[in-house]
Amino acid sequence: MQDNRTGRARKERKEGQIIRIEQEQLSKHLDKVVRSTVEETLNALLDAEADRLCHAGRYERNDARKDTRAGHYSRKLTTKAGEVNLKVPKLRSLPFETAIIERY
Repeated sequence: MQDNRTGRARKERKEGQIIRIEQEQLSKHLDKVVRSTVEETLNALLDAEADRLCHAGRYERNDARKDTRAGHYSRKLTTKAGEVNLKVPKLRSLPFETAIIERY
């Protein structure tokens, strides 16, 4: 009987608690999530564009392949979401000029 009353009292205390959300921390976390999502999306688009130029995916071997990859170089890009780090693919013989980001 004692355990039942104690459990009920704890539940009543929990229901009365106030959840406090700090706006600044929430804003920083959301900014970080948006920035990382933008970074992942842009890097995926750059990889897809390199695959299209090569006519083959990374490490894929086929007869239609026109070029192979030669790594990547890092580039910082300032967006509305903040500064993101891009991994721009390099190709061995074809020039990689992306339509996604401007050259500078």
